[in-house]
Amino acid sequence: MTGTENDDSAVRASREVRVVVGRLRRRLRELAVGDDLTPSQTSVLTRLGKEGDSSASVLAVAEGVRPQSMASTLAALDQHGLIERRPDPADGRRQLITLSDAGKRRAEGDRQARREWLTTALQERCTEQERHVIIEAMALLERVAER
Repeated sequence: MTGTENDDSAVRASREVRVVVGRLRRRLRELAVGDDLTPSQTSVLTRLGKEGDSSASVLAVAEGVRPQSMASTLAALDQHGLIERRPDPADGRRQLITLSDAGKRRAEGDRQARREWLTTALQERCTEQERHVIIEAMALLERVAER
């Protein structure tokens, strides 16, 4: 293969990965247990469920939003009773955001719904051999994603 062919395949692979990952993310987001939360609220709920307690500023950076936008998102989650705020033991001026019991149940329900949908879709739409190819491709993508 010449350099141009390698470049073309890298460009095509890049495009295909972005398109498929984007579609898959949107589909998985749609599977939230209730439809009473916005995508950004669901994303923060999911992040807190995965990563644990966090400050509003850390969440804003992780979600790629302004602190004011994160404050609005957290206020909505608070109104739904899905988060709790408590003083940060390391810095009394900051608050740590954590999932309430209801938030934990909601995050786990969302996670379970996504897991069940994806498992069923892979069983119904892919052969055993194709599922092994997906597993191998995920290992390659993980290598690409490493920093």
